[in-house]
Order: sequence, then structure tokens, then C-alpha cells
Amino acid sequence: MPGTQLPPRSGENRAPDSADMANPENPLHADIIQQAMLRRMFRLRDICILILAVLAVFYSLYFAAAIILPFVFAIVVNLLMVGPMRLLNGRLRVPKPLAALVLIAAMAALVAAIGLAVSVPAAAWLARIPHSLPTLQAKFAVLHAPVHALQHLYDHLAILFHARTQGSPAQVGAEPATLTRIGSRVLLGTRTFMGEFMTMLLMLFFLMTEGDSLLRRIVEIMPTFADKRRIVQIATQIERNVSLYLATITIMNLAVGVLNFLQCWLTGMPNPLLWGVLAFLLNYVPIIGPLTGVMIYFLVGILAFPSIFYALLPPAIYLCIHIMEGETITPMLLAKRFTLNPVLVMASLMFWDWMWGIAGAFLSVPLLAVFKIFCDHIDALTPLGHLLGGPVRPRSLRTIGPPVSTTAPAK
Repeated sequence: MPGTQLPPRSGENRAPDSADMANPENPLHADIIQQAMLRRMFRLRDICILILAVLAVFYSLYFAAAIILPFVFAIVVNLLMVGPMRLLNGRLRVPKPLAALVLIAAMAALVAAIGLAVSVPAAAWLARIPHSLPTLQAKFAVLHAPVHALQHLYDHLAILFHARTQGSPAQVGAEPATLTRIGSRVLLGTRTFMGEFMTMLLMLFFLMTEGDSLLRRIVEIMPTFADKRRIVQIATQIERNVSLYLATITIMNLAVGVLNFLQCWLTGMPNPLLWGVLAFLLNYVPIIGPLTGVMIYFLVGILAFPSIFYALLPPAIYLCIHIMEGETITPMLLAKRFTLNPVLVMASLMFWDWMWGIAGAFLSVPLLAVFKIFCDHIDALTPLGHLLGGPVRPRSLRTIGPPVSTTAPAK
């Protein structure tokens, strides 16, 4: 009859139904299970390869720091020089090579002037430290009993857990570092710093003069228009937002340095220019830098003033300046356009400090900001970019990246 479905004849091929697929004895069921296991193994293999690749990158960054650090610093300083470069080259029509030379010479002269101004008092304070230990012990005599009790408790715990070292206490630190060793280390560090500084200046010159042509060639080799657009957007975001962020932070740090210079001069601390420059530099390192500055101000006050209570005045003013700048003014300037998760900022600081030392601590926030911009423009990393911080904005899952006018960092 029409419309009646006849059962398949014996030997005739038919599509497997759900009952056949669920049958463990069916060969198709075994093939599906095997394919699922293979897909799972391939996924696990890809994850393992990604982890090994990330570890290889970190390994290379750690051991090639002498080569990579000047290049990274040149990129960051180039972002800081975007505004002055546009002023000289765009408005005043100064050729790019000449404008770059003028800016680099001005920056080098400023660094050299500050270094010459603070090097003599800094060397004097370093030489004064060994002779100041009896003064510190006398002024902290009130803490002698608690410290002695803690030392006694530690000795008992060390005996209890068999953690006492084999050497006698007289052997530990029995040979103090001489001034010759300290001087040789300072000279070696200065030579290394000057070599990396000159390399950074050379790389900075070529970035300021030929950076646009390099970006243009990178865009030209991209295979599709979407990739070209993505590269242009990422470069625009990094140039606009991170450069404005660095300029804002630099201006605020300069204000912090000037205010601390004035308060050191008014309170009578010796060498106020040294401590103002130190406050300016330490303010680039979030959280840890200002806390280190407060401790240094307190120790200098202990050595400079006869009373402990009077020695607390400069670090207290320093802390008030930092709270006013770091908790009020700077967040007010950056909150609407550039915000990062404080937990991840601290994690980035500790990681890059472990990776590259003090230089890594200075670069931790700019590197995190650049990484966030990359995440915002790559679909697979968009959740990570949202986790890093920034204003919440609607965004389609299929878009290449946000428009240039709605992006995160800067001002």
C-alpha cells in the first residue's frame, strides 16, 4: 500500500539507530568510543604543548634578560615619548631623526644631571651605614628586650627541630664585606647599567624614527583584512592608552618627588634632593615602592634627628602624600579609562620582580596593560582581558576587537 514502509530485507544496508549505537557489541559503538578517547588525548597533548611553550618563553626571558630588557625599556620609553615626538614632528615640522636626537639627548642629559646631583650624597650615605649601626642600636635600645626574647625562642625551636646549623655564631658573618668589595660591586653594576642604557638609547632612536614603517610592514604581511585591522587596532590601543597612562603616572610621580623634596627641606632632613628623587623613582613600583620609601625615610630620620618621635615626621608626611596621590588623585584620573585588578597588579609585580629584578618591578604594570590590550582584541582571550580589569562594555563574541574610541586605558 502507498505510504507503508516495508521492513528492510536481510542483507540490505540500513542506517544504525540509537539502540544499535548503544549496543556495546556493535563495532560502531567501539569506534565512537575510540574516536572520543583520541580527541581527548589530542586535547591533552595540545594543553601539554602549550604549557611547555609558555615555560620555554619564560626560560628564555629569564636567561636572555641582558638582551631583552633594553629592548623592552626602549619600547616603554618610546610610548612615553609619543606626545613630545608628535609635537616636534607633527606641529613644528622637525624631521623625525632630528626630533628623536633632541628628545634622546634631553632625556640623557636629565638622567646624567640627576645622577651627578644625587651620586655624591648617596655614596656618602652608603659609606656612613657601617658607622651608624651603634647609633641605631642605642636609639632602639628599648626594643632590645623583645628582640632578645624572640632570639631566645628561636634558638629553642631550632634545637627542638634539629635546625641549628653546624657553624658557631661567631662564624656566621664573621668576615664583613669590606669597602673594596662594595666599591667593586658598585662599579661592576654601574658598568652593566651604562652598557644596557646605551643599548636602550640606540634602540629607542630607531623605534622613534622607523617604528611606523615597521608597523606598516607587519600590517602588509597579514593574510586577511581582519588580521590587518586587528594589528592596527592593537597598535593604536597600545600607543594611545599605554602612552597616556605612562605620561599620567610620570607626572604624578614627579609631583610626589617634588612634594617630598619640599617636605624633607622643610623638616631639616639632609640631602632633600636625594630623597625627592628616590620618592619619584620608587613611586613607579606599586605598593612595595612607597612602603620601601617610608622605611628608608624612617631610617634616615633616625640617623639625622636626635628624637625618634621627630624622626617619624618625614615618613608620616611621605605616607600622607602617597595616600593622597595613590588612593585619590591617580585613581580619579585613570578610573574611567584605565583600571587593572589590584590582585593581578600585585601578582604581576611579584612575578616580574622575580624574573628581572628591579627593572621587572618598574615594567610590571606597563607589561600587564599591554597584555590586557592584546586580550581585549583576541576572542579566545576576551574573558582573561575582562578578568584583568577595565570598564565593562557590551561586546559581541564574534567581533574582532572594540572600536578605538571605546577602549580601556589612559588618562
